[in-house]
Amino acid sequence: MGMYVNPGNRAFAEIADSDYVDQTGLIALINGTINRKNKLTCVSRPRRFGKSWAVRMLTAYYDGTCDSHLLFDQRAIAEDSTYREYMNQFNVICLDISGFISDTKKTHGNLRDIPALIEQAIWKDLTAQGFQPKKDDNLRDFLLRCVEQKEKRRFIFIIDEWDAMIREAKNDDAAQEAYLNLLRSWFKNTNFTPEVVAAAYMTGILPIKKDGSQSAISDFREFSMLHPGKFAPFTGFRENDVKALCERNNLSFDEVRAWYDGYDFDRVGAIYNPYSVMCAMEERNCRSYWRKTSASESLESYIDMDFDGLQTTIARLITGERMPVNPDGFQNDFERFGGKDDVLTLLVHLGYLTWHETDQTVQIPNEEVRLEFKQFLNRQKISPAWLKMIQRSKNVLDDTIAGKSAEVAAVLEEIREEQYAPQYYNNEQALRAVVKYAYIVAFGQYIRAEEMPAGKGVADLVFIPGTLSQLPAMIIELKWNKTSETALQQIKDKRYQAILKPYAGRLLLVGINYDEKTGRHSCAIEKA
Repeated sequence: MGMYVNPGNRAFAEIADSDYVDQTGLIALINGTINRKNKLTCVSRPRRFGKSWAVRMLTAYYDGTCDSHLLFDQRAIAEDSTYREYMNQFNVICLDISGFISDTKKTHGNLRDIPALIEQAIWKDLTAQGFQPKKDDNLRDFLLRCVEQKEKRRFIFIIDEWDAMIREAKNDDAAQEAYLNLLRSWFKNTNFTPEVVAAAYMTGILPIKKDGSQSAISDFREFSMLHPGKFAPFTGFRENDVKALCERNNLSFDEVRAWYDGYDFDRVGAIYNPYSVMCAMEERNCRSYWRKTSASESLESYIDMDFDGLQTTIARLITGERMPVNPDGFQNDFERFGGKDDVLTLLVHLGYLTWHETDQTVQIPNEEVRLEFKQFLNRQKISPAWLKMIQRSKNVLDDTIAGKSAEVAAVLEEIREEQYAPQYYNNEQALRAVVKYAYIVAFGQYIRAEEMPAGKGVADLVFIPGTLSQLPAMIIELKWNKTSETALQQIKDKRYQAILKPYAGRLLLVGINYDEKTGRHSCAIEKA
């Protein structure tokens, strides 16, 4: 058993011995590629989306130096027709590229040396396991000889964080080229690849770059957050899995869903962030665990990019809207951006946004990620565009509290003219979007609920202040082609305020209407 060659099944055994959510169906997908033309697979996912778990699972299943039946016989993969055919039948090379980078940085080494270090590590493990090279062998020759020496077992290559070198050596073309040459020698060599490589599975954060410089992996079939394909069910946890976890750990499923759901794929449905869900189960507490990840470090720099309309789009996303995005121009890297669509596409790959392929839109997936965006509403250093938007929103909140309904209506007019062409401003949902945008500053000070059951009906928008806050609670009812007074009266008639009894004496009732004939908003405000 080695560190990089045939590392065994212990790492996966530790995972399987915990509150494990069965993702072994992924193995069947890789089994379907073994010894075939499509045997090279690249799956990109955000940080903390279970990439390393999948690597350990695949390693345990394929490694021919161990017996993994106890780990898999009761799992979903056991029902697949290929289960016994491929289990523990290969040599496995399992590499974590970020680990090599980390070790090199600790010793103040050069990133250009990493390909040689990887080869040395593999060579050392092979010889320790009894494989015998010839005097003049290079690593490719040695691997070919390994296949010939013991039971004709070919190799499964499993590479975690394959793109870490591309990201870390972004300004070092020589380091990148040395690394890519290593991959070429394995996966794009007509004499070596068919004879030695049974299959390969690589994970990373971003898809393969489009400029052709990474032709070493151009033969890989790619599955990303934009186009997960058959790997979509294994992107994270599915809803039934999360329900079962909640039952076992005595947590509210509705609360877990609000915090961690939101990544939806066609024909698959809801997908949950696995890292955050497991943290919530272990701590018996739903909160944001995103800040524990390195993914949170770069969001600020992307939002501050000075692309026309980007910050306005981010603001509308924070309020809950879905925004159209064209992802086709994105170059699959962290440096080259041609416009706001490229930045938003990157945020999809990083897990900050979820992609809806049917209508080509993005949105913030859940409350955990929304908290990351909300941080920008309270920053001390802020761009002029954000400052203007937030100051206007503060004025709207202050005017609402002061009962200045005409001023509130005037701001709604202003936002509608800025953000919505007349042909798209045609129903109550559009009005709702404008109102939420107007009160964006409240997202950092209130708990907001939409379509909230209250009294004898359902309130459109409810803003509930924090426990220690002195701000008033607000119920906002929206109308289209009626009157703001009608909206206000509905709140009273249906007794929506009954849901907010603890806020008696500091509760505002707000009615807002848009009249298509006059093209004007109106607002009515009362203290309950």
